[in-house]
Amino acid sequence: MPVFHSLPALLLLAGLLAAPAQAAPAPWYYWRSLVDGARVCAQASPGQGWERDSAAYEGPGCQPRRKVLVIPMR
Repeated sequence: MPVFHSLPALLLLAGLLAAPAQAAPAPWYYWRSLVDGARVCAQASPGQGWERDSAAYEGPGCQPRRKVLVIPMR
């Protein structure tokens, strides 16, 4: 088992292991049942018999992105 005695090698290893922790959360979608047409909101498919029924939502629970109004100061 190799032992890292140099600080640069240790920092490089720590940087490589920390990179996946910066991933973004999964988007939310509406899914429609092929059996009865029911719709549910989820990040992943509920299983077989469901198809994606909407574009991606960035907010939790299929909420649209908040609109921010910028009012310039005088």
